[in-house]
Amino acid sequence: RIGTAALAVQVVGSNWPKPHYTLLVTGLCRFQILQLLKEKPYPVAEVQQLDRLEQFTNGHKSEEELGELSEQFYKYAVQLVEMLDMSVPAVAKLRRLLDNLPREALPDILTSIIRTTNQEKLQILDAVRLEERFKMTIPLLVRQIEGLKLLQKTRKSKQDDDKRVVAIRPNRRITHGSITEDEEEEEDHDDVVMLEKKIRTSSMSEQALKVCLKEIKRLKKMPQSMPEYALTRNYLELMVELPWNKSTKDRLEIRAARIVLDNDHYAMEKLKKRVLEYLAVRQLKNNLKGPILCFVGPPGVGKTSVGRSIAKTLGREFHRIALGGVCDQSDIRGHRRTYVGSMPGRIINGLKTVGVNNPVFLLDEVDKLAKSLQGDPAAALLEVLDPEQNHSFTDHYLNVAFDLSQVLFIATANTTATIPPALLDRMEVIQVPGYTQEEKIEIAHRHLIPKQLELHGLTPQQIQIPQVTTLGIITRYTREAGVRALDRKLGAICRAVAVKVAEGQHKEAKPDRAEVGEGEDCKEHITEDAKPESISDTADLALPPEMPILIDFHALKDILGPPLYDMEVT
Repeated sequence: RIGTAALAVQVVGSNWPKPHYTLLVTGLCRFQILQLLKEKPYPVAEVQQLDRLEQFTNGHKSEEELGELSEQFYKYAVQLVEMLDMSVPAVAKLRRLLDNLPREALPDILTSIIRTTNQEKLQILDAVRLEERFKMTIPLLVRQIEGLKLLQKTRKSKQDDDKRVVAIRPNRRITHGSITEDEEEEEDHDDVVMLEKKIRTSSMSEQALKVCLKEIKRLKKMPQSMPEYALTRNYLELMVELPWNKSTKDRLEIRAARIVLDNDHYAMEKLKKRVLEYLAVRQLKNNLKGPILCFVGPPGVGKTSVGRSIAKTLGREFHRIALGGVCDQSDIRGHRRTYVGSMPGRIINGLKTVGVNNPVFLLDEVDKLAKSLQGDPAAALLEVLDPEQNHSFTDHYLNVAFDLSQVLFIATANTTATIPPALLDRMEVIQVPGYTQEEKIEIAHRHLIPKQLELHGLTPQQIQIPQVTTLGIITRYTREAGVRALDRKLGAICRAVAVKVAEGQHKEAKPDRAEVGEGEDCKEHITEDAKPESISDTADLALPPEMPILIDFHALKDILGPPLYDMEVT
């Protein structure tokens, strides 16, 4: 029949998931029920206050005995609190309460904090006399102190064992249970220290260094469990990896550059001339800003591959950015770090990939950019491709300026009609026309046929494609400005020859040399009786063909089918 009188401080209610209330009270004193007056609608009773009066009612008790109990209790209470983590605000507040509150209030406070059973707490609540509460609480404090000592001893022993294992096997592999949480925290701390060292020794700009030092300071104070910890760390690692001042040295030898361009691409004289002009000016002026070139021409004429050859000529790194179908400006400028899953744009990602600040960037299919509710990526490219602005390009993810003035941007397009005028005005347009028949024949025998032979495992001793046959493929089976369809037709011929070569390797008998006629003109009609043996006829003989296999017009009809176009019809 002992209770506690309390003062209501706060009432908090909620209706979800069901109505409930939380009551915050402050204890005042103990009381004893003398008489129950009524029970409904709420209990009302006559009570008598028990504590807070002992200093008047128990004046005859031994002050010496109470003083010894009080000092003993205070000693154990201080020892217990000092064994806890003082960095926790609640523990620091409890330490201050031990010095400021009266001694008779401490047993009740500590009993509510330490780990005890409800039965033990009720026994202390029923203890009205102060010396009884001291005597009942001291064993509870001693028990709690011994438990903490045992726990600390166990942790220390485990840490010593782990350190001993690390000393014996410094290059051990990580297994389940071999790394404790303390070791992980220590490793993460070492990583943060190493990251800070990389930031201070990096060659980033003064503005970027100031931002990174501010972020690393926040990272040190941040718990590792916070989602922002990983985001901030990824941001700092990106800032360290970016090539702020790292660049490659250009090869400015005009003769060597001309040889490389001529070996990689046939024709394209206007384009090669512009690249050599750039190299010549770079020899005279080292700090020349990179031009913004735009190659405009039909598909398949080599606009994309010539960009890679330019990078090879200059001795620079090459990175291709496909812009076809891009409809979000964040692909160019990046996402702000406030968004979930934010990342830098393609420009900054490309610089991180190549690792230098003066690569050759190929903006492929710039005429196929699209608009959407997320913005216009063509407008975002204005800052990238403007020589007056790109020295301080600001990506939304980095939020600091990055110098793009040393990057050589090359754009490709099939037409200028769909390129916004403001973007087109910032680029130097170079028209790349289609190839003539003579140029296609030369390209086929210089580049396409050797490439297809290598792809299909064939050699020139196994297959021969005369120029007259190549002309027949160009005029009768393709009709394009580029050479992509011609490349596919040559691939089909190589596959058919590969089948004959593979079959012939398993045959022991050797046939007589097949008479394969080569007409002087692909337009000549040959009768059935006078038709020479084609590649399909040798398949019926089940005998290995005699090398090399000569591809003539009749072999084309067997492999590629009847002609698709009539060269006499315009």
